[in-house]
Amino acid sequence: MSGLLAGKRLLITGLLTDKSLAFGVAKMAQEQGAQIVLTGFGRMSLVERIAKRLPEPAPVIELDVTDPEQLAGLAEKVREHVDGIDGVLHSIAYAPPAALGGEFLNTTWEDVATAVHISAFSYKSLAVACLPLMEEGGSIVGLDFDATQAWPVYDWMGVAKAGLEATNRYLARDLGPKGIRTNLVAAGPVRTMAAKSIPGFNQFEEAWAGRAPLGWDVQDSEPVAKACVMLLSDWFPATTGEMLHVDGGFHAVGVQAATDVE
Repeated sequence: MSGLLAGKRLLITGLLTDKSLAFGVAKMAQEQGAQIVLTGFGRMSLVERIAKRLPEPAPVIELDVTDPEQLAGLAEKVREHVDGIDGVLHSIAYAPPAALGGEFLNTTWEDVATAVHISAFSYKSLAVACLPLMEEGGSIVGLDFDATQAWPVYDWMGVAKAGLEATNRYLARDLGPKGIRTNLVAAGPVRTMAAKSIPGFNQFEEAWAGRAPLGWDVQDSEPVAKACVMLLSDWFPATTGEMLHVDGGFHAVGVQAATDVE
């Protein structure tokens, strides 16, 4: 089979619905020749049903990234389907409702700790759990939302994403000698189930509509999937610790002009 990922074996986490960014990456990865193994958490019957909508059948493993026992047993479960992996997609994030929506000053440490554990520390946990499967090196890609500035209503999830970005740099340092690259894709807002759980998500949609130089479609996850597939391929062999923006150029411009220049 030809394609950018021909012969690659990938572990793709975070699948929930066919609107998930993870689903878009899984679909495109298969179209580009990859063999994939999926993980999900919680509503496993739903995850398994959604997995059947991919171009090819793919096995699904339950994985709670906060459970040390499941992490310790991940490599063995993956080996039931493939003898190793060449790449991993980390598409996992969660913050309790109290950590979002404009109550930044009132959020408790317990809720903050949950957000940081699931959204940032899990990137390191997943990487370590996958090391036995990546003896020949490979690529780890995480999904991000640029945390270099404060956003309305994003609150402690923004702090967790900043932790994710720092974690990515330290993983690049420590995994590089093992031939493993780690990079993040900072996506613009896409209308996934996770996005819908953020109070005031429409503020992001409105901002991107008015400011992204290339425009931005909140219904279209394909640009993000393409970037992830490229980073999981062999076409970025000397890139690690990077955060690649796939946001229509939003991050690069300030206030958009009121009228077009003729």
